[in-house]
Amino acid sequence: MTLNLVTVIGFIASILTTASFVPQVWKVLKTKATRDLSLPMYLSFVLGVACWLAYGILNHDAPVIVANAITLILAGSVLVMKIRLD
Repeated sequence: MTLNLVTVIGFIASILTTASFVPQVWKVLKTKATRDLSLPMYLSFVLGVACWLAYGILNHDAPVIVANAITLILAGSVLVMKIRLD
């Protein structure tokens, strides 16, 4: 399997954007502090990520699928903690 430049750029973008959620998840897990996080923002973000995941699946777009599946887990976990801890 040969990856073209567009796919490589897509995977680089997905790694960078998905990895950006790791510090937030880690901080919430460590501190249990979610008061300063916006519930409407996380609700809309998680819904948007779920839509992007569906889009990627329907278009067989691996970088979009991988990035949004992982981001959905990360952002979804923050959303769950926000709802439970507030």
